[in-house]
Amino acid sequence: MLKDQQHPLWRSDRDIVNALLDGTPDDYNLAELARLCIRYRGFPGARDIQTDLKRVLAQWNLTEASLFDRTRQIHQAAQVYRGRGSQREDWS
Repeated sequence: MLKDQQHPLWRSDRDIVNALLDGTPDDYNLAELARLCIRYRGFPGARDIQTDLKRVLAQWNLTEASLFDRTRQIHQAAQVYRGRGSQREDWS
């Protein structure tokens, strides 16, 4: 049996997920949710984050497919992360 791995960004991602659980589905939060769903898809560990990401999807009445559709539209219309600190995109 394989042991679960600790994701190197778990701590900062945990803070983001906690904010999403208490947040609303605005453009920025939707983009963050989609980014984290992609990051943790198939990751062998961080089960708490994976569970909570699914919880946020359910709270906001979204499926992963509908989330990705909405965030594609958001990213086509505007730069969601402009002016939010780091100049690099984080797709890790």
